[in-house]
Parts: sequence; C-alpha cells; structure tokens
Amino acid sequence: MKKEDYIPQPIDTTDVVLPKELIELGEVIAKNVHEVWAAGRVKDGWTYGMVRDDVKKTHPCLIPYEELTETEKDYDRRTALQSLRLMVKLGFKISI
Repeated sequence: MKKEDYIPQPIDTTDVVLPKELIELGEVIAKNVHEVWAAGRVKDGWTYGMVRDDVKKTHPCLIPYEELTETEKDYDRRTALQSLRLMVKLGFKISI
C-alpha cells in the first residue's frame, strides 16, 4: 500500500456512553496528555513563543494546561475521552 492510499479506520465508539466519573478522569488525562507533550517539546529545545516556529522551536501552547484556550484543551480532551471510550468498548473495566 502506498502512503497516499492510507485511509484511517478508527474503531467506532459512538455507542459508548461514559459515566460521569470517567468523564472527570478524562479531564485529568487531558491535562496529563498536555504535560507529556510539553515536556517532550521542552526536552527537544522548544520554548514558549507567540507563534509556532519550527525553525526557532517556539510554540504558543507551551503554557500550563489551565491557560490553554478551550479549543486547545478540547484537542487533549478528545484524545483522552476517545481513549477511555475505546477501553470500555474493548471490554476493559476501570475501577478505583
């Protein structure tokens, strides 16, 4: 298969309804997703900048999660909640 022929096929989790507790966990995971991403960028020499610049290695999202716009937070939330939905869809149980 050629790279340009790739068609993403994520597992459909639209039928999964997460309980309130897992949605709350999703926010914690979303914050951690951002922290892991930011730590990786910093390790690679990136710093905060008003605009993303791949040459200067600056990025406007190298700030605490709480200071991100809701749009930026939603990117991390979607990742976290989709991962939780997939775990439930695959039959995993999450307990405390």
